[in-house]
Amino acid sequence: MAIPKPVFDPPFNVVRFSHLECDVVDLEEAGELYRDVIGLAVSSESPRGMHLRGMEERNHHSLVLRRAQAPVARALGFKVHGKADLDRAEEFFGARGLEADWVERSRMGRVLRVRDPWGVPLEFYAEMDRLPPTHQKYAAYKGVKPLRIDHVNLFMPDVDSAVEFYAEIGFRITEYTEDPESGRIWAAWMHRKGSVHDIAFTNGKGPRVHHIAYWVPSPLSIIDLLDIMSTSGHLEKIERGPGRHGISNAFFLYVRDADGHRTEFYCSDYLTVDPEHEPIKWDLQDPTRQTLWGAPAPRTWFEEGMEFAGVEPVDPEFAGTPIIAP
Repeated sequence: MAIPKPVFDPPFNVVRFSHLECDVVDLEEAGELYRDVIGLAVSSESPRGMHLRGMEERNHHSLVLRRAQAPVARALGFKVHGKADLDRAEEFFGARGLEADWVERSRMGRVLRVRDPWGVPLEFYAEMDRLPPTHQKYAAYKGVKPLRIDHVNLFMPDVDSAVEFYAEIGFRITEYTEDPESGRIWAAWMHRKGSVHDIAFTNGKGPRVHHIAYWVPSPLSIIDLLDIMSTSGHLEKIERGPGRHGISNAFFLYVRDADGHRTEFYCSDYLTVDPEHEPIKWDLQDPTRQTLWGAPAPRTWFEEGMEFAGVEPVDPEFAGTPIIAP
């Protein structure tokens, strides 16, 4: 597939990936992990749910946990530049036969809820309650010292089509993996804010959430979290890492909560703000794309993800074979 050309004047202006809303079965257990072990700050909480954020974040929340009977992902949130962009987004999705509705959300202004062509629930907003800065309150830093949310990665049954659709609304490819036999895209990393990605797509049964990611100060922060988790009863929640990705150059660790939600903690990627930035192509069978040091990902990495509420995942259109750890 030919990589789509960047769209520098998109139909509406997405600033960045903003937040994930998801359901958890045991809110108390999830709260203990994300608040006390990982170190996210609690913006608000009730018996029904919890809003959390990173230490640099002025927006009220970047992760919303809801108490429920079963774990699912509810919505991916994206911040747009201004109110007029919300109206333009409504027009864009409506013109493509994709239903768009205005919904009420706690601590937020107007919110436009839509579904992309694969059923992924997206919510766009321009305003969210702002909180006082906490990035220099170092005594409050805990766990991995999460600073800010960075991106979301999705399993998609047709990555080529997903790349085409999201490129149309201004997301630009930074890196991608191509299956050498079919010439199709196995995975792609796309950005709006000028880092490696705000959203990424991985070939697989979907749509499902593969993971969200928080930016952390340094690799030593990840080592600290490993020490904390391994000595506080959370060792089994460490799924993959630490390591350094070939793709993005990021130092990483992946953790899964009791409900299976996967979160990446990472640092050390690079800027992509230049308009002439050229996408980097990787071969699916290159072992250094997964981890620069050569260690392959576990099978769970390619098979397990979080379903979206009300969306039935479908099998991928092609079966490229990545390198999997024995």
